[in-house]
Amino acid sequence: MVSLMAILMMVLGALVGQTLGVIAGNSMQEVHGQPQHGLSFSTNGWADTFFSNPYWLYGMGIALVIWGIQSIVAYFAGGDIMLAVSGASEIDSKTHPVLFNIVEEMSIAAGLATPPRIFIIPSEVPNAFATGTRPDKSAVAVTAGLLGRLNRDELQGVIAHEISHIINRDVMFMTMVGIMLGTIILISQVFLRSLWFSGSGRYSNKRENNAGAIVIMVLAILLAIIAPILAQLIYFSASRKREYLADASAVRLTRYPAGLANALEKISISSGKMEQANKVTAPMYINDPMNKKMALSGLTSTHPPIAKRIEILRKLSGDIGYQGYESAYSSVNHGHCIPQASLADSEAMSARNADVTTAAVISAAAAARKTGDTIMAMNKYAFINCSCGLKLKLPPEFKKPKAKCPKCGKVHDIRR
Repeated sequence: MVSLMAILMMVLGALVGQTLGVIAGNSMQEVHGQPQHGLSFSTNGWADTFFSNPYWLYGMGIALVIWGIQSIVAYFAGGDIMLAVSGASEIDSKTHPVLFNIVEEMSIAAGLATPPRIFIIPSEVPNAFATGTRPDKSAVAVTAGLLGRLNRDELQGVIAHEISHIINRDVMFMTMVGIMLGTIILISQVFLRSLWFSGSGRYSNKRENNAGAIVIMVLAILLAIIAPILAQLIYFSASRKREYLADASAVRLTRYPAGLANALEKISISSGKMEQANKVTAPMYINDPMNKKMALSGLTSTHPPIAKRIEILRKLSGDIGYQGYESAYSSVNHGHCIPQASLADSEAMSARNADVTTAAVISAAAAARKTGDTIMAMNKYAFINCSCGLKLKLPPEFKKPKAKCPKCGKVHDIRR
């Protein structure tokens, strides 16, 4: 995937560089009143014409520079940028102790020396993502809606999926491919706009030996139109494959396939469009936050069909390791998912039983209350459990020393 994207980016850069270089050269000749001599174009064909000038090398170099600059920014600040765009807020163990405990459990199971930082997104839509180009500088973000709807086993499955993205270096991989996609789109847009404003007629003159130059210009225009589409399809395909691999790795961490399967079912039922997400950040989530319908047999989707992911997880029995997941995947998608190196090192694993302390069902009303309480906790609300069963929720601007329960009238001392 990375090789295909890199080749596409370099070829586009070469063609665009050659075309714009010739246009600029012809423009300089016109300014100085010099006759246009076709800039050493050969009459032997477009290939000789292409290599007769060094502009294609400049174009490839500029493409690499653009990609390099964006990669540096993404490597050092990409995670923080995504968290900021998503409106996520970092929390401590007091805000949601169960979430903290699960993240620590899955970090130990995954062999992470440093657990990822934990963030909550103030959205009622259940979803989650992981970010960070290095395991020791990673983060996991979940929505308040996810915390409100899932029980402990299900939440553990989602966290295991996101931590799997970290240990599998999916964040780094998708960042690299995503930056290449952005570079291709940027080069294409700049090139097409420059042709519109500069006038493509300067590329060729009345000399008959410019047929090769015209061919190069046409190829550059066509590739500038097609390349962003092809690059997006490659990007989407890579994203879908990594989701399956993260599911397989999550099962190994939790040893409970039903937890992730149940979580995905709840996410699919409750999913809606997240205001905090966009086309750039969408592939990083566990489920498409844009809530787009599948098109072109799923080629334009950032995620595999969630029904297939659930079906594969439900088929796991006996061996739930990579070999078992590969067999279940092949029976559903008739292909391969797990890298051969991982299959060779895979050991058979058996599933554990469900957590007996986990609530089996969370009602819609209870989910809504939990979601609201999570968002309030993020906003520094104070909670007081009254003996009458009512929970008092005091905003951070409440400065009085005492609070009276509206149900039973009991007065509580407020200690901040």
